[in-house]
Amino acid sequence: MSATAISTDVYTQVQQFYARQMHALDACRFDEYAATFTEDGEFSHTPGRPAAHTRDGIARELRAFHEERFATEPVQRRHWFNMIHLIEAPDGSLRSTFYVLVVTSRPGERQPEIAPSCVVHDVLIRADGGLLNRSRRVEHDYLLDLKRT
Repeated sequence: MSATAISTDVYTQVQQFYARQMHALDACRFDEYAATFTEDGEFSHTPGRPAAHTRDGIARELRAFHEERFATEPVQRRHWFNMIHLIEAPDGSLRSTFYVLVVTSRPGERQPEIAPSCVVHDVLIRADGGLLNRSRRVEHDYLLDLKRT
């Protein structure tokens, strides 16, 4: 895939898209978050959990995940995206790779937990004057093989 220069306008549009998407996720508005994916979108976020498919499947998966992990413990999670690298593919989609840290705060505790650290791989498409996720694959850093040649 050859790289095409990404305009400042497109880069800004992607950042705004991610801001809207993460505000919905961090507020547990899972249907709104899922609506940022194509109808047949794919979302793979946590090791050991199967990828979710379709908007309904993504919303169901997120509700189940949050119920399993946080039902007995109130938390506020914040997803921080940075180092967004964009490539426009020949088909017009955008390939986005970026870093994410998840910050979890608990009531009464001053020190938040910062984990996991991840790399995210997205395929974004243009639709109706905006962007939608076709797919998202999250790789957790603690599982990476750090042997470098």
